[in-house]
Amino acid sequence: MPLIQIRNLSKAYQRGGQRIAVLSALSLDVEEGEFVGLMGPSGSGKSTLLNLIAGIDKPDAGTLQVGGIDITQLGETDLAHWRGAHIGFIFQFYNLMPVLTALENVELPLMLTHLSRRERRERAEFTLELVGLADRMTHQPAELSGGQQQRVAIARALISDPTLIVADEPTGDLDRVSGGEILDLMARLNQELNKTIVMVTHDPKAAERAHTLRHLEKGVLTDELENSA
Repeated sequence: MPLIQIRNLSKAYQRGGQRIAVLSALSLDVEEGEFVGLMGPSGSGKSTLLNLIAGIDKPDAGTLQVGGIDITQLGETDLAHWRGAHIGFIFQFYNLMPVLTALENVELPLMLTHLSRRERRERAEFTLELVGLADRMTHQPAELSGGQQQRVAIARALISDPTLIVADEPTGDLDRVSGGEILDLMARLNQELNKTIVMVTHDPKAAERAHTLRHLEKGVLTDELENSA
């Protein structure tokens, strides 16, 4: 069974008195260890699909299984626990706490676990070393470059050893050099740690790093392209 198995997924939003369909009977499979890029124009439903896969939002119809669990059937409490155990989310704008150090930001997702303070710190230090920030652990976000802040965000996404990494425009706020470094890091996570990644992007350079490109047009997947780059 694929790691992600989506069947006939639909989602609409109410805007004023108008119902706006975002996804229409969408089906998609993502294999374990795959790196999938989602592309399409603004308003095509890319971020909505990503939020559904991550359990941040719920569909109106259809099934969405991740690791054999249909997350559309989970209640809010169970869904929150599932997200914490299985999903690492990378945002475009980092979403770091400005008053915390890099180490404290990375440690944050472990605060509700049963790990001791020492265990949390050791795991956060190891993860920051993994993303190349061993020398920036005590710096706050304002003391870091955009690329370094995104590395902290990636370390935070990895800290719980998630089943799946979902990334929403991870290079969208970075210059070309910093964006390339982040894409190199994501490729390493995929290739060396076998992390499954689903990434939304407008950037053709970012899309080149994915194994498979999927295109969304008005809530419908239009094609699938194996990426040979």
